[in-house]
Amino acid sequence: MPRPAVNVAASAARAAGKIILRYMNRVEGLTVVEKQRMDFASEVDRQAEAEIIKELRRAYPSHGILAEESGSQGNKGPLTWVIDPLDGTHNYLRGIPHFCVSIAMLDHGEPMYAVVYDPLRDELFTASKGDGAYLNDRRIRVSKRESLEGALISTGYPYRQRETIDVQLGITRALLNQAEDIRRSGSAALDLAYVACGRHDGFFENGLYPWDFAAGALLVREAGGKFCDFAGRDGLPSSGNLVAGNLNVAKGLVEVIAEHATPALLRA
Repeated sequence: MPRPAVNVAASAARAAGKIILRYMNRVEGLTVVEKQRMDFASEVDRQAEAEIIKELRRAYPSHGILAEESGSQGNKGPLTWVIDPLDGTHNYLRGIPHFCVSIAMLDHGEPMYAVVYDPLRDELFTASKGDGAYLNDRRIRVSKRESLEGALISTGYPYRQRETIDVQLGITRALLNQAEDIRRSGSAALDLAYVACGRHDGFFENGLYPWDFAAGALLVREAGGKFCDFAGRDGLPSSGNLVAGNLNVAKGLVEVIAEHATPALLRA
């Protein structure tokens, strides 16, 4: 049975999803701002985020908030909700049907509850620490892939850190000698949810923010997998450089990354 905090987050995510779908066929009329080079946000992001915060504040007024659009707010205590109201904004603005809402609750930086909601497919991924991961109330597990051989890996190419692109292309080239394929979908949160339910075998990306991966990382771990930084250290990486997958695939990804990454990318 879902924990109360997951039910609250799921309700907030669904409310945000309604806003996202309401504007989907009117994106050409949206107000869009470029926060930094090639990093866009629309009024839909802001409206969806406001709706999520309203729902969370109603249930947990003493908790802190870390949201992609409005930043840090509320109490600075140990309990913080981390919110990405529309992960995959670039896809959304171009009419590509692949995006989601991502919400996680952290306790002293440790993910405790997670919701990733795909409003187009009405797929609700949820997890509570120690209670497993679910897709629409059905228990999910990571894949049983035993190595990188034949694996389907997802990744992203960070538009904020183009200076790392040569390293990432080197990692990609090495992985393609073993893996079946590498996908770049444009939504890290959905990539991680897909790893959690076995659609993808593994994931790696650098330059992420907590709202990109906090919920998805818990989904992977509660589905029997592992998440770590590029050097294999467990826990949410402050560097934003994340690896996730089942235990074998995550280990293989860390080994390949170690052969190509710069010292800076391997820092905690």
